[in-house]
Amino acid sequence: MSASSATILFDGVCNLCNGFVQFVIERDPAAQFQFAALQSAAGQQLLAAHGLPAPTTPDSVVLLEQGRARTQSDAALGVLRRLGGGWGLAAAAVQVLPRAVRDAAYRLVARNRYRWFGRQDSCWLPTPELKARFL
Repeated sequence: MSASSATILFDGVCNLCNGFVQFVIERDPAAQFQFAALQSAAGQQLLAAHGLPAPTTPDSVVLLEQGRARTQSDAALGVLRRLGGGWGLAAAAVQVLPRAVRDAAYRLVARNRYRWFGRQDSCWLPTPELKARFL
């Protein structure tokens, strides 16, 4: 992984999280992001390497970039900023809200994501073309 790349750790069985990964892939033609499910061995190793606990119920997207781990709303906004354009502007607009407010909204969605968006029995598998971007 190059110094300018970033890794997104996500809940591999969550439909909302899988939709977010596909949203990023579609808007990331430079392939600056790599991905790993939090439940995967690679995801668990990356969490440990950044001093983050292994979640028993994954409730957060984690953005790893420049040796730093971002969680909750900071992770989601960091991804949007890196996508640039209108997404970067949207992230900047939301960033003005206090982190406590942003994270409270994030946790509300995270707690209810399976009920609102559903879940899969197993992690989503990338297509052969995308496989190189998944750890």
